[in-house]
Amino acid sequence: MTQADSVWFHKSGAADGPRMRLVCFPHAGGTPAFFRTWHRRLPADVEVLAVCYPTRQHRLGEPPVDSMDVLADRITDVLAPYADDVPLAFFGHSMGAGVAYEVAHRLETRHRRGPVRLFASAFGAPHRRRPLRPPTDDAAMLAELRLLGSVAMAALDTPALAEVVLPSLRADLRLVCGYWRPRAEPLSCPLVGYAGGEDKEESGPQAMRAWGELTTSRFEHRVFPGHHFYLERGEAELLADISAHLTDDLRMRGALAAAHSRASAPGGGPRE
Repeated sequence: MTQADSVWFHKSGAADGPRMRLVCFPHAGGTPAFFRTWHRRLPADVEVLAVCYPTRQHRLGEPPVDSMDVLADRITDVLAPYADDVPLAFFGHSMGAGVAYEVAHRLETRHRRGPVRLFASAFGAPHRRRPLRPPTDDAAMLAELRLLGSVAMAALDTPALAEVVLPSLRADLRLVCGYWRPRAEPLSCPLVGYAGGEDKEESGPQAMRAWGELTTSRFEHRVFPGHHFYLERGEAELLADISAHLTDDLRMRGALAAAHSRASAPGGGPRE
């Protein structure tokens, strides 16, 4: 991993070398730590690359990014070489689902090497979104975020920690409020939509079904018990579902590779 890679990604799992990488895109204000335990519940040959956005963890001194296009372009540039190594799958939660879609679209159109699957969680499909006015009052913003129900939001009750987190939250919410794609193009990879059954309307079950319009391949949709951060309490169940999909993807790619190898071998082509 290069220095630029280590700035953007936290790696875990697949100590013996990965056969696939799951790239995880955090929510607004989120960090790679949100995915720190995921590799334990995924197949042993799947490596987790958790994305670290600017202004958090070791990147606190960097300027914030509040443009989806700028953020997606920067991640795509660093991630593109990984797509030449082993297959990539994407998981994005809340804002991270939008970032994951944008990076996937760029990899498909610019590099002809998109992810093998996109898991989108708790975020309205880009083509169904509308621009919103970002919050201008920090107290109101924090109160709204607390309602989302994440156990990590308890840190916002500590003034010193809240002061550290606020710059990234402000930038992320400006990004989210300004993000919409009325002419969003479908991806060629399969797509899975996840939602908490008690989540708010714009990121709940009905909103997640619209992601099926953004793939020319298969779409699946699953609802878990809970609110916006259903995946904190339901991590085991969610990762069991993700693992099953990734295992099927690896099995399919292995079968295709074996068939290609047989066809390429001397005498292995079709016979009359």
